[in-house]
Amino acid sequence: MILSKAKIGQTVVVKSVEGKDKMKKFLFSLGCYEGEEITLISILAGNYVVNIKDSRYALDANMAKSILIQA
Repeated sequence: MILSKAKIGQTVVVKSVEGKDKMKKFLFSLGCYEGEEITLISILAGNYVVNIKDSRYALDANMAKSILIQA
């Protein structure tokens, strides 16, 4: 399943990150890597607001689709 299919308020575990190297490196710099928990806070104007390691980030739809999760 991909992050964009998660429900608001749901905490999930990252299974893997796919996509181009530039996007993967950016997500890794946020702390988004295999085994890490992510909570989907809300969806605003097509951006996914997530909580990773006690920090909130807004990811665009392409980034949300590149994060594979396990519920």
